[in-house]
Amino acid sequence: MYQALRPSRSEFVPVRNLNYHVRLWGQPSGERPPLVLVHGWMDVAASWQFVVDALKDDRFIIAPDWRGFGLTDGGGADNYWLPDYLADLEWLLDHYAGEGQDGESPRPVDLVGHSMGGNVAMHYAGVRPARIRRLVNLEGFGMPARQPDEAPARYGQWIEELKGLHRGEKALAGYSVVDGVARRLMKTNPRLTQDKADWLASHWSAQQAQPDGSLRWQILGEAAHKIVNANIFRVDETLALYARITAPTLMVEASDDSLHGWWKARYTLDEFHERLTSVPSVRIERLDDAGHMLHHDQPQRVAQLIEDFLA
Repeated sequence: MYQALRPSRSEFVPVRNLNYHVRLWGQPSGERPPLVLVHGWMDVAASWQFVVDALKDDRFIIAPDWRGFGLTDGGGADNYWLPDYLADLEWLLDHYAGEGQDGESPRPVDLVGHSMGGNVAMHYAGVRPARIRRLVNLEGFGMPARQPDEAPARYGQWIEELKGLHRGEKALAGYSVVDGVARRLMKTNPRLTQDKADWLASHWSAQQAQPDGSLRWQILGEAAHKIVNANIFRVDETLALYARITAPTLMVEASDDSLHGWWKARYTLDEFHERLTSVPSVRIERLDDAGHMLHHDQPQRVAQLIEDFLA
């Protein structure tokens, strides 16, 4: 199994009536801003371990498990909303970053997000531009444009999926052995090596008792995350947020072109790049021999891109 070079420590922080689990590496410094790493959908904070191990600098690093993922409880929610992640991040930065040198304004951080976490990071940087010193987005593309006349059907779909969740139709698969989780991870990402898959499986899942009394390894993610968003994606809102970002921004894309795999012609990299023109200061990097989970596929290269940019 993979051996972590810089083992993390865990803390639980009260955030909006939830007990948030946060992984930490290094110690706070009065000279350098904290480095905040936020994970993607159906992922966990421990997923950043390979990148953390590849970093040359010994930074104070903060990586939360988003609500309903990893060791952070979902509070009984039956669906999840992007605005909640923005508010959760604010609470966490209040706790870990605190006030700046003037004793009044918040201390800026370096923020890195992957996939869903990249989308959250971009939106948050537009809502709270003064709180972000440097911004790195790994494969966080947002969603295809939607038309207003799609809203009625979207709300209907949301309601029907909620009903299905409460009937138990959205439950996540369980595995009799943790090796089953590792095999599933390697099937989803063929580049993932066995040692990393075994390590991730032990953090992405936990043994849980079943109604028949047996124990199965369950993915540490709430089934409610599978419920579609009730609101249609609004490109105009996203562009307004992008335009308010003041932090220099690095966009890192994998060579596999995840967007084409997901959406074909409905949403392309060219369309996303057009959206990025709303960001005042952005640089795009392409990472070869990598898929959507590029922080697993090429952790050394991802770490180098991050450190070079933050410097």
